[in-house]
Amino acid sequence: MKLHLVPARQGVLWVKLGIRTFARQPLALTGLFFIFMAVMSVVSLVPFIGNVLALALLPGATLGLMVATQEALKGQFPMPSVLIAGFRAGKDQLRAMLILGGLYAMGFVGVLGLSALADGGKFAGMYLLGGAVSSEVLQDPAFEAATMVALVLYMPLSLFFWFAPALVYWDNVSPVKSLFFSFVACARNIGAFTVYSLVWMLAFMVIGLGVVLVIGLTGSEEAVALALYPTAMVMAAMFFCSIYFTYADSFSIPSVHLA
Repeated sequence: MKLHLVPARQGVLWVKLGIRTFARQPLALTGLFFIFMAVMSVVSLVPFIGNVLALALLPGATLGLMVATQEALKGQFPMPSVLIAGFRAGKDQLRAMLILGGLYAMGFVGVLGLSALADGGKFAGMYLLGGAVSSEVLQDPAFEAATMVALVLYMPLSLFFWFAPALVYWDNVSPVKSLFFSFVACARNIGAFTVYSLVWMLAFMVIGLGVVLVIGLTGSEEAVALALYPTAMVMAAMFFCSIYFTYADSFSIPSVHLA
């Protein structure tokens, strides 16, 4: 494992490679993302601990989508079993992946706890306990402040865990060290990650707006809503494909670029 520094423009290439790889196995990768979302949704329904348990599974499940991308890149058809690749790679890696999941859940709950200082826990309660939220609560300045606090605090948390599952799985790095290396890699390549994030944000906005404008010509709000959901699923699947390339380039994995 060796950290590789990349130019800011590499962020654009990561997006392109994610889209091209998705185009190799669009049905399989969309289906895997759907399964990923469905499992997270079902787990979150478990009373009291569902949302926390889903958070704990998220690093391992995200790794599964990276493994699926690697298989698609090799010309193979990724099967649903790749989603649990991190949990079946061996006893040590299973333990490490469970530790990562626990740390991620704790970190996320900690972010929600700090956001509660702004609104008394309304935002945290909405996320952890679910339920309907009134328009008055959504427009409450304290609730908006809590949302912003959570977003700001989540950014460094995401940097710690961006590469951590991949480092545990492919490089046999311990959970704590993987968090450190992940944060350092993201920080050292912050220019590329900034471009990468902006390009994806722009892509989601443009495609979403395009769907609204085109389908909106029918005059049916229901048709727009129906079209936006699968579009968002496909775009999200492409995004998760691109994550693999951020890891491959940042840690000098050879032969990852498509012709």
